[in-house]
Amino acid sequence: GRRCRRPGAGRATGKPRRLDAWSPRQRPSPEPAMGCCGSAASQSSKREWKPLEDRSCTDIPWLLLFILFCIGMGLICGFSIATGAAARLTSGYDSYGNICGHKNVKIEGIDNSGLDLTEKKYVFFLEPCNVDLVHRKIKSLALCVSACPRNELKTLAEVQKFAETNGSTLCSYELKPSEYTTDSRAAQLCPKLPVPESAPIPFFHRCAPVNISCYAKFAEALITFVSDSSVLHRLISGVMTCREIILGLCLLSLVLSMIMMVIIRYISRVVVWILTILVVLGSLGGTGVLWWLYAKQRMSPSDTLTVDQLQIAKDNRQALLIYAIAATIFTVILLLIMLVMRKRVALTIALFHVAGKVFIHLPLLVFQPFWTFFALILFWIYWIMVLLFLGTTGSPVGNEQGFVEFRVAGLQRYMWWYHIVGLVWISEFILACQQMTVAGAVVTYYFTREKRNLPFTPILASVNRLICYHLGTVAKGSFIITLVKIPRMILMYIHTQVKGKENACARCILKACICCLWCLEKCLTYLNQNAYTATAINSTNFCTSAKDAFVILVENALRVAAINTVGDFMLFLGKVLIVCSTGLAGIMLLNYRQDYTVWVLPLVIVCLFAFLVAHCFLSIYEMVVDVLFLCFAIDTKYNDGSPGKEFYMDKVLMEFVENSRKAMKEGRGGGADGRELKPMASGTSSS
Repeated sequence: GRRCRRPGAGRATGKPRRLDAWSPRQRPSPEPAMGCCGSAASQSSKREWKPLEDRSCTDIPWLLLFILFCIGMGLICGFSIATGAAARLTSGYDSYGNICGHKNVKIEGIDNSGLDLTEKKYVFFLEPCNVDLVHRKIKSLALCVSACPRNELKTLAEVQKFAETNGSTLCSYELKPSEYTTDSRAAQLCPKLPVPESAPIPFFHRCAPVNISCYAKFAEALITFVSDSSVLHRLISGVMTCREIILGLCLLSLVLSMIMMVIIRYISRVVVWILTILVVLGSLGGTGVLWWLYAKQRMSPSDTLTVDQLQIAKDNRQALLIYAIAATIFTVILLLIMLVMRKRVALTIALFHVAGKVFIHLPLLVFQPFWTFFALILFWIYWIMVLLFLGTTGSPVGNEQGFVEFRVAGLQRYMWWYHIVGLVWISEFILACQQMTVAGAVVTYYFTREKRNLPFTPILASVNRLICYHLGTVAKGSFIITLVKIPRMILMYIHTQVKGKENACARCILKACICCLWCLEKCLTYLNQNAYTATAINSTNFCTSAKDAFVILVENALRVAAINTVGDFMLFLGKVLIVCSTGLAGIMLLNYRQDYTVWVLPLVIVCLFAFLVAHCFLSIYEMVVDVLFLCFAIDTKYNDGSPGKEFYMDKVLMEFVENSRKAMKEGRGGGADGRELKPMASGTSSS
């Protein structure tokens, strides 16, 4: 791809320079951005892992492909608006194809079409409660009216009076208001009595019944535990009554998540060793209890037992023996693994400690989930809006009843699939931008020797590098996840559609495929995140970065396993603590609301929100730990603490390396000639 340079890059000065001005020991040559093969693979072994003096644009063809795809998404939106789908969605249309509030064009073969309805701006359904759950629509004649009935109308005389008073005719266009009570066709062409009180839906101009009991069957079909509408009313009224408490508890979960990100660095060591002790005691205790039960069964008297009881006792002894042996093997393997992994656990603790320092130096990292969530919400709103436009697009076609339906044909059918792919790819792209931003900021922190010389806003500097150089890499990585996620979604949809109809073999194969794709997606997501970190360091394209990161991870497989197991469990405990604390506070607060005793729905809402907030914040913490680990692995591989190869790592991590080398010397009898660790640099801050 084309080389992109920062202004002033490559100027020689005698002053110490910051991260974005360091010179590499060997700058990689421009690499092909689209493929994974070529000269990049042969140069990987020679490349030094150093931040580049000038950054190169990576994966430019993939950025162009992503831009073209987004243009296609915009064209779909423009097509739906140009063909009238947007007007049909927002203004509404009647059963004859007329758009309410517009002057319409005659549809050939359809009576009552082509009417001038500029004064009738609302859609009114003659039977608004007749909901078709299968086809997700209201099975009723739809008309355009001037106003929605704000009071219940019990007789046709009241319907006639409403039309004469408000000028809003609620019966079909063929009937005049004076004929509502005299024409025999009024039973079919007028609304079903009583006409419920309704109000227009904001922005969508549909008359919807005010009383939700009208949709009791629809609600019961969606909420299986609702046996009658009174339960639903109590639940909804409870939520409305406690809305201040719910809002306060949601803010509490937000505060607790931020506090947890600060204090987890101090409690990580205690939590890890408590967890280790509990696992050891639990495995030893369980194994001892099984052997004790087996010994007790062997020593129990059997003279008074019958033949059947003797056989049962023998089977029990055999089962206990098998369980005890299996537990013993499991305990021995577990203890051996913990013995081998004990030093890696110490690395996990050190990384969590350094991650806490990162958040102190880069406080804007805490707000990163907000920007990502805000971007996702904006995109999802746009996507749903266009989806609704596509739902009303198509050509008008008359059905058997003489009404109009809009059906898609030809290329319009593929717009749905294109739009669904866009949902997955762009959502993954936004999440990948967050990963690249965090990786760039943490890499800046790690490879800056003197923390006083950090950029004023490393997060904004990382965003600037992402936009200027690495959007193509993010687009390619997110596209790979999309290629795996969409087949899994299709298989899950097939599984739900044929559930209970397929045989056992087909069901097993389908579930196995879904499980394999899920595992592949998780592995690729983890590899992508490390590839983004490698790109933030070396400014290489996606495939080269993924290859280099994969080599580093394989060389440190045991450390990766320790961090992913112990670290993930610690973060899970943090999420559980936040959810439990928020739920407990909710119970204590709701206990004082004696006028409302059904706590289920408010507590469920609060706990779900608390878990989502905790997951968003602690996932950023996990991301920082993963980036720090890759930087640490690269640092220890290419530097040894000698002059000219000083470590970049924090003082806590340097103590871990020093302890590891001392242990290696002692293991070799002190004969090893390991080099003494040198300080990071004069004046280096460890805080």
